[in-house]
Amino acid sequence: MSLADFRALGRSGLVVSPLCLGTMTFGPGAWGADEAASRDIFNAYRAAGGNFVDTADIYSGGVSEEFVGRFIAETKSRDEVVLATKFGFNASASPLTASAGSGNPHAGGAGSKNIHRALHASLKRLGTDYIDLYWMHIWDGVTPVEEIVQTLGDLVRAGKIRYFAFSDMPAWVAMKAATIATERRVPGPIAMQVEYSLVARDIEAEHIPAAREAGMGVMPWSPLAGGFLTGKYQRQATGDKGRLSGANPFGNSKFTEANWATLDVVQHVAAETGHTSAQVALAWIMARPGVASTIVGARTAAQLQGNLAAADIKLTDDQTARLSAASTAPTGFSAALTSPMIRKMVYGGQTVAGWGE
Repeated sequence: MSLADFRALGRSGLVVSPLCLGTMTFGPGAWGADEAASRDIFNAYRAAGGNFVDTADIYSGGVSEEFVGRFIAETKSRDEVVLATKFGFNASASPLTASAGSGNPHAGGAGSKNIHRALHASLKRLGTDYIDLYWMHIWDGVTPVEEIVQTLGDLVRAGKIRYFAFSDMPAWVAMKAATIATERRVPGPIAMQVEYSLVARDIEAEHIPAAREAGMGVMPWSPLAGGFLTGKYQRQATGDKGRLSGANPFGNSKFTEANWATLDVVQHVAAETGHTSAQVALAWIMARPGVASTIVGARTAAQLQGNLAAADIKLTDDQTARLSAASTAPTGFSAALTSPMIRKMVYGGQTVAGWGE
């Protein structure tokens, strides 16, 4: 597989690379890359044949969008690049550091007022007059799904965006949006962007089945679990400078015994294949049912090229099975309903696969 082995994103005509360039690192910040380094990363991705670039209005306070827009203009590649950005987090105050009541509530969320504000600002920073894929970054828990679908559908018809999709939302929200769109014969979401990795498989219970039913492509973010699956952290020495260490939004939530055990298997498979742990983890997630394109980011071009090499890896059935068995599958009521045992109870002990499984 190469980055030029394009596939449709969900049930749509938008064709994308199997690995999408995530640009959260573009711009200043503790884990950021300056303009020169960001340009090298962008150019390395394009040189490898990639066509899918993902950013957001909140990344580096808008600097990421400015960089991406500049690099696309420099390379005259607007017609070739599938440009995706997001709205939803508050633009008037940092969602991570702002004190209570310090921001404008209409500078965030999925209401029509903010969507129009956010899109206008993103178009300006990106230096373009349309967005290929516009993401709701996160569901605000307040705005009616009907309003979200209506607003984004109107923007598709107005030519401001070509498609839209949802990130970080309950599965029922995505399913309701798809149903509303079908009933009203208006554009609906074509993809969902969710955390998914060998140590974060919760979405397999409801999101993956919902995406399959609604014709939405799944795009994993953090497929390396914030760097945990690269193997750079050690059980006895997690350090205090990595993305998962110290006081930061990611915390140390990945440092569990179950996850360390999963990492052990990843490293064993990596040793067998001669690839890096990161490449093995990416190869596993890329091959999961429903996954259309996986988001990878980097702080250097060399780091990106190492991740892109995962597209050429094909794990054996045995290796895939060992990785899947070692990781934590979803538990709870929804997961239990789709378990093989329940399926066999329904079908007289027979193994029956559903459509798309």
